[in-house]
Amino acid sequence: MLPLTTKPVELQAPDSDLRSCKALIIDANQTSRSILRSMLADLGLSGIIQASKMAEARRALETRAFDVVLCDYHFDDCGMTGSDLLDDLRRAQLLPYSTVFVMVTSEASYVKVAEAAESALDCYLLKPHTANALAQRLHLARHRKVVLGPIFEAIEAEDFETAAKLCLIRFQQRGEYWIYAARIGGELLLRLSRFDEARQLFQAIDQTRALPWARLGIARSQLDGGQPQPARNTLESLIADNPSFIDAYDVMGRAQLQTGQFEEALQTYKQAAEATPASIARLQKVGMLAFYLGQNDEATRTLERAASLGVSSKMFDFQSLVLLAQIRFDEKDPKGVQRCMSNIAHACEKMPDSGRLRRMHSLIHVLELMLQRQVGDVMHNVKTMVLDAQQPDFDFEAAGNVLSLLLRLRMNELQLPEADEWIDKIALRFCTSKASTDMLAMTVRQYQPYADMVQQAYKTILEMAEKALGHVRAGDPTAALKALVMHGAQTKNAKLLDLADMLLTRHRHDIADAEGMGDMLQDMRSKFCRFSTHVQLGASAGRDAGGLKLRA
Repeated sequence: MLPLTTKPVELQAPDSDLRSCKALIIDANQTSRSILRSMLADLGLSGIIQASKMAEARRALETRAFDVVLCDYHFDDCGMTGSDLLDDLRRAQLLPYSTVFVMVTSEASYVKVAEAAESALDCYLLKPHTANALAQRLHLARHRKVVLGPIFEAIEAEDFETAAKLCLIRFQQRGEYWIYAARIGGELLLRLSRFDEARQLFQAIDQTRALPWARLGIARSQLDGGQPQPARNTLESLIADNPSFIDAYDVMGRAQLQTGQFEEALQTYKQAAEATPASIARLQKVGMLAFYLGQNDEATRTLERAASLGVSSKMFDFQSLVLLAQIRFDEKDPKGVQRCMSNIAHACEKMPDSGRLRRMHSLIHVLELMLQRQVGDVMHNVKTMVLDAQQPDFDFEAAGNVLSLLLRLRMNELQLPEADEWIDKIALRFCTSKASTDMLAMTVRQYQPYADMVQQAYKTILEMAEKALGHVRAGDPTAALKALVMHGAQTKNAKLLDLADMLLTRHRHDIADAEGMGDMLQDMRSKFCRFSTHVQLGASAGRDAGGLKLRA
């Protein structure tokens, strides 16, 4: 664990003054909103904004910063609860630590809200409530923000080492809000890739106070530390004891993806989406995985539902439009493809520097051209896209998209002489595990020769690794390292480059020119191992399931 000190932490005097705070009230009932607004005004708050619908609240939180958010638990019009909204806001990183989030609920919903309070809420308020009760809750929540202020300041300065150390000191000394500080500390250790230390901290919390999020932290530490099966065991136990803890299903789905259990992952994601039917992120997970598994009806239903809930929201992942465009292309629906193109073009205008959106725009444009039978333009654009596949920031998602596009062109009788070569190069780069290989093979399974090429590429990578390691067994680690670096440079495969790094670390003293080889290797790893090569569904923006946002 990080070194701890027994010296007490000096804290500034708590200041819970609310007069400078800006607030957002989210409640479908106009009378309730008016009452809350009057109470906040009496406490001295200014700049009070009201929202009667979830969509209005999302827009407000995406464009403005608030010190206080008061949110009702129950909404009739959308099948979504205030807790669901909070979960999506945390996931999309729209709520910084400095914001106090208060859930307002009736007695009937108390149990569910209390569960949420254990993991993410600042506080909750039972109806009917008095102005004094509201004031007390807000002052206490603001007090915690101040007490933990040094931790938050270190996080804002991106000094995660110091922030983690402060969290661990408070945990060890059982200082005020030590449980909350320990949770932040666990998140910081995960951010710093100190997975064993994070697991130990979450285990210590779990042994002290059995909290679902602490056990989920253990599973996340195991999963991020390359132990998917122990993570699954932890998650199975957690879900059995806490079947309503939806974040656990999200992490279980990720663990199942990494172990290649795609059908199981789909069922897990479905359970999470059914429990939170208005969650844009969870609907998209279901839709994306259903698409790769060839379940187009399910994919269409859930992806269009996600788009209807918030295509303009920061929570929406534009990979959904890429998949919907391909489904519409298969259905020979030019208007459907055009709708996807319009939405992606609008997103590109808002984020012109996004290479990810540019690639998505190019892919949908090729589908449009193909429906118009503009074959020459199709071939020109596809060649440009494939050249882009050699760039460092071209990731696993982009690889799957290009393979899926090449499949569709092949199935529509467009013969591309270089298609086999392109597929082989992409597969050699991104087949880093059996799960990633199987996922890429799924994208082209409608044409078996392409699927076979993907599987063969992984076999080739394994053969390269095994042959190189043979040099180590023969007592020549230098030859082994040179072989791995050479093959890594040719294929840009992260598995080979990571294996070379492990070999260099273990046998550095026995390798000729270890420093020079190490510099070359680290340069390649910074380019081709930096972007995720793991099986993933959409972008990994926002908080991880079960996690907390670390920065405003």
